[in-house]
Amino acid sequence: MSPPTCMIHSVVFDVDGTLVDSVDLHARAWQETLAEFGKKIPFQKVRAQIGKGGDQLLPVFLSPEEMERLEKPISERRAVLFKERYLSQVRGFANVRALFERVLGEGKKVALASSAHGDELEIYKERAQISDLIDAETSQEDADQSKPHPDIFEAALDRLGHPPPEETVVIGDTPYDIEGAHRARIAAIAVRCGGFPEDSLRGAVAIYDNPTDLLVRYSESPLHVDEPS
Repeated sequence: MSPPTCMIHSVVFDVDGTLVDSVDLHARAWQETLAEFGKKIPFQKVRAQIGKGGDQLLPVFLSPEEMERLEKPISERRAVLFKERYLSQVRGFANVRALFERVLGEGKKVALASSAHGDELEIYKERAQISDLIDAETSQEDADQSKPHPDIFEAALDRLGHPPPEETVVIGDTPYDIEGAHRARIAAIAVRCGGFPEDSLRGAVAIYDNPTDLLVRYSESPLHVDEPS
């Protein structure tokens, strides 16, 4: 997808791996849960699937018959395990608040589009120090199918009042963010702080190290497109 050529009015942020440092923690929770159900999966194979919700992650490791039988108990156990062992370790990346303030200062709207449960999302907002800077948000409960399906981004557009996709940008850290954004006809900016290899982020209109890097280079980024004269 080509970089935006018109003024951007809405920015939709992924959360895990983009605004908060949580990808490894989610991968450990999934790996440990799968092991409890007899599925011993190498950490890196699990980590490569983070960014999807359980509805899209589990079919990579379970047969259709296992999905029918085990999807719900595995997902429920993972949620409990993550909250008990790992949620307290999640930290916001540096300068997330400053980046949001820059975006909002230009008159743009900000939305969150996360595969997290709503209660987890509230904690992530606090850790990233952005609870008071959000115009709209969507969580796992707002999407029939998780990324790389476009549902969560389409729900975010709905919550923002249906801005044109060409005047919107998604910012995420995984190939599933990029694919989901493209399916919703939205350009995507990628950040590397989620730990995904750069070649897996092809399709993003720009790639930055982390929120700080995007903030420092903001005036050259696709977020800052001047109105045509």
